[in-house]
Amino acid sequence: MPELIDNLYSLGDQIEDTRAPDVPIAEMWTKAKFDNKLVNPTNRRKLSVIIVGTGLAGGAAAATLGEAGYHVKSFCYQDSPRRAHSVAAQGGINAAKNYNDDGDSIYRLFYDTVKGGDYRSRESNSYRLAEVSANIIDQCVAQGVPFARDYGGLLDNRSFGGVQVARTFYARGQTGQQLLIGAYQAMERQVAEGTVEQFTRHEMLEVIIVDGKARGIIARDMVTGEIETHLADVVVLASGGYGNVFYLSTNAMGCNVTATWRAHRKGAYFANPCYTQIHPTCIPVAGDYQSKLTLMSESLRNDGRIWVPKSRDDVEKDPRDIPEEDRDYYLERKYPAFGNLVPRDIGSRQAKVVCDEGRGVGPKVGDFRRGVYLDFASAIERMGEEAVKAKYGNLFDMYQQITGENPYEVPMRIYPAVHYTMGGLWVDYNLETTVPGLFAAGEANFSDHGANRLGASSLMQCLSDGYFVLPNTIRDYLASGPFEPVAEDAPEVLEARKTVEDRIEKLLSINGDRTVDSFHKELGNIVWEYCGMERNDAGLRKGIDLVRSLREEFWRNVKVPGSATTLNQSLEKAGRVADFFELAELMFIDALHRTESCGCHFRSESQTEDGEALRDDDKFAYVAAWEFTGGDEGTFEPPVLHKEDLVYNFIQLKQRSYK
Repeated sequence: MPELIDNLYSLGDQIEDTRAPDVPIAEMWTKAKFDNKLVNPTNRRKLSVIIVGTGLAGGAAAATLGEAGYHVKSFCYQDSPRRAHSVAAQGGINAAKNYNDDGDSIYRLFYDTVKGGDYRSRESNSYRLAEVSANIIDQCVAQGVPFARDYGGLLDNRSFGGVQVARTFYARGQTGQQLLIGAYQAMERQVAEGTVEQFTRHEMLEVIIVDGKARGIIARDMVTGEIETHLADVVVLASGGYGNVFYLSTNAMGCNVTATWRAHRKGAYFANPCYTQIHPTCIPVAGDYQSKLTLMSESLRNDGRIWVPKSRDDVEKDPRDIPEEDRDYYLERKYPAFGNLVPRDIGSRQAKVVCDEGRGVGPKVGDFRRGVYLDFASAIERMGEEAVKAKYGNLFDMYQQITGENPYEVPMRIYPAVHYTMGGLWVDYNLETTVPGLFAAGEANFSDHGANRLGASSLMQCLSDGYFVLPNTIRDYLASGPFEPVAEDAPEVLEARKTVEDRIEKLLSINGDRTVDSFHKELGNIVWEYCGMERNDAGLRKGIDLVRSLREEFWRNVKVPGSATTLNQSLEKAGRVADFFELAELMFIDALHRTESCGCHFRSESQTEDGEALRDDDKFAYVAAWEFTGGDEGTFEPPVLHKEDLVYNFIQLKQRSYK
């Protein structure tokens, strides 16, 4: 038995990515594409791929692999692939095109990504992301994505946090929607061609592993309740992130961790789960009745100025009555080089700092006012209201509809909220997990962003993985085919199916007193309070105890009405929340073991004299890849930590500075 550390986890063997070629970083992707084996067009028709998720990563992958000639089965729990959560992205997508001749380049985007992630991302994957970025824009323009254009008709750009160049392409505040429509229509073309088979309103509940390889999934038809077996030669998870473990987040209510967590329980390592990003520009919490939060695009920080009153005595005043000299533009004051365009983790943490000082604005939430002003008065004076409306009009309209306040006249109120997860399934350079034949793309994997993601880089990663990376790496695996067919009555298939059926039966049989939502909300409060914007040893240990206690009560006292053989949204939620309980404990363990601060993981015990995150590169310059060791309803065995050392050959490790 390996030695337990803190009675919480044990150390396992080192892990490393052996797929990245040992050549200069600018040559890696070219070499990897050449080295990966090919599959001739005739053989592609004999090979099958399951893709779970139809957002930008999953939709782009399905379209591209379908067009290549593979038989693709595409799954989503929404009633249409167009409702995947990628549709909600607002501000833009990065690409190193250097259209503005302002000093941008592939290397600078690579550098900004690694620095923005506080030097906790893998060099090889981050460079490839920057390299592929330019192709994405060309692909999307060819699809007809209506990117914003300047007066002369050329594609327009704007800046996002953590950078000093303008490299973000956008479609007003609807970039995710427009990109998703492009991927969707490309996929639907393949549906019409017969290469892609589409399964909507289906939720993946288990991975089928045969002879150590991923060979299919067990899914539930969410309308009829039927449990279905789907087999293939390879499985791709493009199912998004796990931010809804916090209950309140900017994610759609249906977003969950089940696909990746079921894979984790079957042997796929889960990497860096404590790296969850808090977005600085969200509409503040308005009351206990809320079930989600609304994002206001980070693009607003291009022209909006963030401030709070200098004096606590002014927090209840109308902001228009507070003179300029009594305002604290705290980001411009503390970070003059970047101002309001500091990275998300820094912008979020500084908003918390000023609110903790009692200078927050808006209604009180508990003992504090949780809001800061995002003010467009100077932008309107400089550009005119019509120009501001042309750039941000739909965002301003959305804000007014939600809050009842006119942001053209009164400053917006914003506050940080959970938005994105940098952690996810561990993958190598080929995007393959530790389970052969199981790949993870987009936000479902951990690979590109380190401890903090730059704004406008999630869409970039999803489309990079889906259109360009996965189609070139998955063929190296599929070239070993044709594979031995798997029968639907094979023991491994029947066991996976029975696991799903037993779990559903257990959830329905408890018949307790509490709703699923009440458990989810309480769990979210625990994770936010003790593993949110700021963590410490005592709080993390308390959080683990609270999660364990609540999970035990869940499996003893949850009430799931209805049956398994029909539409049952309570049952759907129950399965997802049960997985969130296990994930939450792993998040706490990961955050507790990493006693440094880095990016979005801020340990109060590890900070500089002026309150910035203080890394410990000697002890923690690694990816934490966690192995599942067992557990059933109400129990979670201590996981095993495998470390992948982060080696920087092309970028120098430094303490981040945006001043």
